[in-house]
Amino acid sequence: MMGGKNMAGMMKQMQKMQKEVKKTQDALNEQDFVGKSANDYVVATFKGDKTMVDLQINPEVMDPEDPDMAQDLIVDAVNQAITQINNETEQKLGKYTKGLM
Repeated sequence: MMGGKNMAGMMKQMQKMQKEVKKTQDALNEQDFVGKSANDYVVATFKGDKTMVDLQINPEVMDPEDPDMAQDLIVDAVNQAITQINNETEQKLGKYTKGLM
């Protein structure tokens, strides 16, 4: 009979943890993450679910003779924002997943 009480307690604990994880994930999804290229020529804004919500490109980088420069700045800004999302997600949700994998 003692095993049943322990199992019920564990199930309650798991349900509580699931609610906490969902609440944390929902908060992350609403948070803005901003990646910026060198000199802020390109600024990419994402939500925590990795949805891009804004991309600002300084007209100075729109050189028809050198499209690679603008492309590189965009990639840099986007990658910075994605890295921020991944780091924040690991920091906030990692405590729930440590030891599970």
